[in-house]
Amino acid sequence: MTISKKSIKRSVIALFLFTLSYLLFNAYSIWTFGEHSAQRAPLYADAAVVLGAAVWDGKPSPVFQARIDYGIKLYKKGYVRKIIFTGGKGHGGKWAEAEVARDYAIKQGVSSAHILVETQSKITEENLLFTRKLAKASGLSTFAIVSDPLHMKRSMTMAKKLDMDAYAAPTPNSAYKSMKTKLPFLLRELFYYTGYVVLSPVRPVH
Repeated sequence: MTISKKSIKRSVIALFLFTLSYLLFNAYSIWTFGEHSAQRAPLYADAAVVLGAAVWDGKPSPVFQARIDYGIKLYKKGYVRKIIFTGGKGHGGKWAEAEVARDYAIKQGVSSAHILVETQSKITEENLLFTRKLAKASGLSTFAIVSDPLHMKRSMTMAKKLDMDAYAAPTPNSAYKSMKTKLPFLLRELFYYTGYVVLSPVRPVH
């Protein structure tokens, strides 16, 4: 049986529309998840897990500093007992992100005894995977995941996959403020989140 060009064209159009709809749904989900999470009051947890971001000349980038500041705020207000900073050295970098964050937090009055650092991770999934191991060894079992609002959907999906008892704690002062900066971040998250979800069934279980 031969397949007509018309049938092939319909199939291609249907596939295109399905893919477009799926991507639009994911983009909407990423956006609204961050917005809704930001509107909820903080919850109590054993530790705030501050996801890593870029370091500039040994100092936190504006994106990273906003995350660190919110982790510190949760700590000082008594919502968490410890802060776990995550992130290793970037490509060609001299400083591990987590260590830079620790030094910054100590200068802001956080006791070094209440800080843990995870310095091996390179990507978000590793941030959470290595943090889970570190936290388990330290007797910590509940977490506030701190990052930018648009990063929360992917981060929390990964945390759930890792069976972490966690809630989303997006920074209220994200460096991504304008649509000009938010849109590229949203597209980046759409790419990585969609890839993670699509490949999740064949990914190894940690």
